[in-house]
Amino acid sequence: MNANILKALLRAVAVCICASALATMAFGQEAAGAGQLTGTLKKIKDSKMITIGYRDASIPFSYLNQARRPIGYSIDICLVIVEEVRGELSDDTIQVKYLAVNPQNRIQMVASGAVDLECGSTTNNPERRKQVAFSPVIFVSGTKVMVKQSSRFKSYRDLKGRSVVVTEGTTNEAVIKSINAKEKLDMQIDIARDHDQAFAALQSGKVDAWATDDVLLYAAAKESKNPDDYVVLDEYLSYDPYGIMYRKNDPAFDALVKHTFENLASTRELARIYEQWFLRPLPSGRRLGIAMSPQLESIFQAMGQATE
Repeated sequence: MNANILKALLRAVAVCICASALATMAFGQEAAGAGQLTGTLKKIKDSKMITIGYRDASIPFSYLNQARRPIGYSIDICLVIVEEVRGELSDDTIQVKYLAVNPQNRIQMVASGAVDLECGSTTNNPERRKQVAFSPVIFVSGTKVMVKQSSRFKSYRDLKGRSVVVTEGTTNEAVIKSINAKEKLDMQIDIARDHDQAFAALQSGKVDAWATDDVLLYAAAKESKNPDDYVVLDEYLSYDPYGIMYRKNDPAFDALVKHTFENLASTRELARIYEQWFLRPLPSGRRLGIAMSPQLESIFQAMGQATE
């Protein structure tokens, strides 16, 4: 990992530490001073419903199982937040409503109040924080490129004059367009609606490569009929820390989310959920075999997770 990406990581860890401390104070004050409910908590209490925005093809973070029900790493974390909300509001009858979102509408769905928690594979960056709030980091990824094994491409630079597909509305789209222009690679950039459509373009030979977050590439290949047909190139083209999105300027709900993460970290439940989705067999029976990175482990420790 290069120096700029390492600096970004260290900033993320520092933000986690500060946010965690502030969240603990805010949550304690909110619990002690419990006055009139406002914001998201009031909305949930009045409607007896919390709306989770999910992705249908972001394996293993948020996707549909054979019964067409949302499952995944991010979904499991969000369901723990739901339990915290039920406890805070002393109402076990609060129901979960699932609403599909995509890269094009997910931020607006959160900002508008249509979705209370967006539980997918969304990168936390300064531009997005102007519109929404983010939980502490749940995963550290980065843009990479996947090609067919038979192509023998070794670097993204080998794709000069070739076709690359990206998913619309993602940070990867901006990264590839920037690199293409800066390095004058003359790549043809195709735009897909979502990750399943992007992978289908690569599978069919419509494009030469698919660029997105590395973990999504590994998962898509592993869950395909012929995993050995694909290879992910080594180079990282960006740094992408994931978080759960929710509405900004909502101190009580923000404190509740961060308090939930502190509990998940201190009990090592966050690590257990990670292991379930990245190290143990998926519902398909296949394993991703992606060990927790040192970067993510450091972030979890900053939230209070004890070292083993």
